[in-house]
Amino acid sequence: SAMPVPLFDTATPLAPLRADIDAAVASVLDSGKFILGPQVAAFEEEFAAYCGARHAVGVANGTDALTIALRALGVGPGDEVVVPSFTFYASAEAIPPTGARPVFCDVDPDTMCVTAETVRAAMTPRTKAVIVVHLFGNVAPVAGIEALGVPVIEDAAQAAGSTAEAGRPGSLGTLATFSFFPSKNLGCFGDGGAITTGDDALADRVRMLRFHGS
Repeated sequence: SAMPVPLFDTATPLAPLRADIDAAVASVLDSGKFILGPQVAAFEEEFAAYCGARHAVGVANGTDALTIALRALGVGPGDEVVVPSFTFYASAEAIPPTGARPVFCDVDPDTMCVTAETVRAAMTPRTKAVIVVHLFGNVAPVAGIEALGVPVIEDAAQAAGSTAEAGRPGSLGTLATFSFFPSKNLGCFGDGGAITTGDDALADRVRMLRFHGS
């Protein structure tokens, strides 16, 4: 007889961790520190180290991560951002709030990721940044795309924990963005996201932008 297979199963992997998780949740409730605070700071430090990046900055979700990363790079009206034509809608949706225009490029059918060739074909003098999406855990060739002379943002929402010869997603481009939506390979309770970078000045700008300029 046919057995339904859930699209993603949250209960099974949490079962052996449940007591630790309940204790951690209780400690946050007891502390009253529900926005940012010491637990987020501790996660940022651990996640940056895991990715091989100098900085990780927690944000509300993966879409905000992309928009904030673009704004930190100074992307604005009149600019273009190259983005894969094969990706989740949010990769492109995050661009118009900056005032810039998404420009779509093709992907390599073997990896479903963009390549230096497909990105180059979509670039114009107005290209201010490129969003590469590491899809299904496959890692796009960031170094070859950065060699085209434009900052690269890694959309690594589907690649937390992937590895490539160049390193882990999150450490390969100018900035990288993550979604912790529950269906992602690193999911959270509710919604969440992060931006990683090796650039101190960009990290400061990201921290300022994530909290209304504070």
